[in-house]
Amino acid sequence: MAALPVFIIGQAPRHDLVDEIATAVPGLQVALRGALDGLSRAQVADCAPRDGADTLSTVLPSGEGITVSKRAVTQRLRGLLEAVPGAALLACTGAFKGLPERPSLVQPSAVLNGLAQALLPRGRLGLFVPLPEQAEALRAEREREGLSVAVVPLRPHGDDAAREVAMRRMAAEAPDLVLLDCISYTRRDKAAAVAVLSCPVLLSVAVAARAAASLLPEV
Repeated sequence: MAALPVFIIGQAPRHDLVDEIATAVPGLQVALRGALDGLSRAQVADCAPRDGADTLSTVLPSGEGITVSKRAVTQRLRGLLEAVPGAALLACTGAFKGLPERPSLVQPSAVLNGLAQALLPRGRLGLFVPLPEQAEALRAEREREGLSVAVVPLRPHGDDAAREVAMRRMAAEAPDLVLLDCISYTRRDKAAAVAVLSCPVLLSVAVAARAAASLLPEV
C-alpha cells in the first residue's frame, strides 16, 4: 500500500497522531506535512484566531497545545494540497472552505457528519470538543430537525481527572451516539468514554484514517 499523505493544521512531526493512524489501519505508511511547518514559534503565535469561529486547536511537536486561526491555516493548506495530487487526508475535523475540491481529499468533517447522520438520523448526538469557545458553533453546525446535540469540552492529551469529569458530564446528557470531534483525541479518550457511556462512540482519527486508506490502491 502506498504512503498516505496526511496534512495537519500544526507542525510535523506528530508521533502521537501517526501512532493512532497506524493502529487504525495496520501497515499503512504515512507522509505527514504540517500547515505551519517552517514557521518559528513567534510566527506561529502570529497565526492566533480572531474569534471562536476562527479557532482551531492543535498540538505542537513539543506537546504544547495551542490555538490557531482557521483562516491562516486554510491559506497555507491550500498551497500544500495543490502540490500533492491523489488520495490525501486532512487531519482536522473542522469544516474547511477554499481548499482544492477533489474526491480523493478526505475532509473528516464531511465523513464524520455523513456517518453520524446515517447512524443517528434522529435522537441525541454527543460531541466532545477541545475548547469551550467552539461549543456553540459546532452545536449549530450539527443540530437539525429531529436531532439534538450535547457538547462537552475536553482538551486532548489532558489528565485522567479532567477526562473522567468530561465523561460524567456527557453521560448525564444521555446521548444515543458520541463523537470525539477532534483528530487529536486518542484511543485512551475513547476507552474512557466507552467505560462510562452506554452508546456507540466514534473516534475521529480512526474513522478518517480508514476512509482515506480506502482510496489507496490495494496491495
